[in-house]
Amino acid sequence: MADIAIIGGGAAGAAIFGELLRRQDRRGTVHWITGCVAPGRGVAYATDDDRHLLNVRAAGMGLFVDQKDDFLQHAGRCLGPAQGADFLPRRIFGEFIEAQMRARMSEAHAYGIRFQVNHAKAAAIHREADGGYRIDLEQGGTLAVDAAVLAIGALAPRPLKTVSVEALASGAYELDPWNRTELDHPPRRVLVIGTGLTAVDTLISAATRWPRAELVVVSRHGLLPFRHPAAPLAPYPYQDDLNAALLACSGVAPMLRLVREALADPSGADWRAVIDGMRPVNARLWQGLTLAQRRQFLRHLRWVWEASRHRTAPASFEAVQALIESERLQIQAGRVLAVDGHGPLAVTVRSRATQLTSTFEADRVIQATGLDTAVAYARDPLLAQLLREGLATPDPLQLGVAARPDGQLLDAEGHAQPGLYGIGSLLRGSLWECTAMPEIRTAASRLAQTLTPSDDLGDEETATKQ
Repeated sequence: MADIAIIGGGAAGAAIFGELLRRQDRRGTVHWITGCVAPGRGVAYATDDDRHLLNVRAAGMGLFVDQKDDFLQHAGRCLGPAQGADFLPRRIFGEFIEAQMRARMSEAHAYGIRFQVNHAKAAAIHREADGGYRIDLEQGGTLAVDAAVLAIGALAPRPLKTVSVEALASGAYELDPWNRTELDHPPRRVLVIGTGLTAVDTLISAATRWPRAELVVVSRHGLLPFRHPAAPLAPYPYQDDLNAALLACSGVAPMLRLVREALADPSGADWRAVIDGMRPVNARLWQGLTLAQRRQFLRHLRWVWEASRHRTAPASFEAVQALIESERLQIQAGRVLAVDGHGPLAVTVRSRATQLTSTFEADRVIQATGLDTAVAYARDPLLAQLLREGLATPDPLQLGVAARPDGQLLDAEGHAQPGLYGIGSLLRGSLWECTAMPEIRTAASRLAQTLTPSDDLGDEETATKQ
């Protein structure tokens, strides 16, 4: 059996590591290179603020495909009885991942499965003459493996091009929305750039942290995520027919027309049920689009798709609405043209509606623009090395790296790299929908099967471990 390295300490890394521990035999070692983070939590589940809620119901959360109600049971032990329809704190799911990994590692140890958790960072991956890979670690040392999986997750945020060097150095501009660095004085006005799920959590925290501050949020379209219904919805009765028709389409425009027709269906189905029912075919729809059609989708529809598809928990939605109704929060649709100064910062915005330009001051500016997948511009040393040496290449639309649908990375010549895979957000260019836990755990299970093909010994040991 192969020696395999998982690079990335977030939930995606935990999912594939745990799946491999179940499938690996005693002839190979599974290495988990987590970096300097709590293994399994990553950015998504590292928060300790219980107002930061999952945007998937508890019944839909889990780390492995063979789990049924494991998360609900864990949540019940932490919070008291939990229902499958609840939207629980993300902190609880982070603790659940840690508990699951402890259990999987204990089980693997009992069966003699070799594994290693390395808290260093991977600095480089080199292809060896024998077809394997050598992984250099930042703190020194190397690992020789037969296969490697990049589960890097969220890239380090990059400042907007319109932010001046002075503003970045002032301490008043915050690149990391989860950072809690305090200013010398409580801010009178806080600007949040972005209106996605990250911005929602940022606003909720800022409102409590600075109870007297005026809050302003700016994004190109000024559209916050829509809300989930309080209770699960009945499926759209004609979803199978809709999905089949969508798969038969040859472009974005006819797809949009079919979806609009379904939303206007006299059956009275909730629009959210229609959108959710597309989930099983979203990756195939994306893969059926040409590069030009994908670009068209990103330019014209991405903003409304993201708000519709990645909705917020009802309690989070209501918290933001309360800020709007109390006139503490104002939302602006526009483009940030400049952020300058030493604090307070001068922010120049061009209104989407009027195209007029205005400048106002903000004592604190927080960049909460969400997931960055532009690997060509990332400051990650490992990704930079892979691109430089041609072991990986950016997706042409800057949606992660170029890869096959199974996650196998493509090199600079477009050839699949044997034994080199990605999982999670790095694969948006090939899968589009690949960052939520339901997609991640399915991908982890499939990738583990690919990396550990069954043989006589493997089948016998797998049966014993089950």
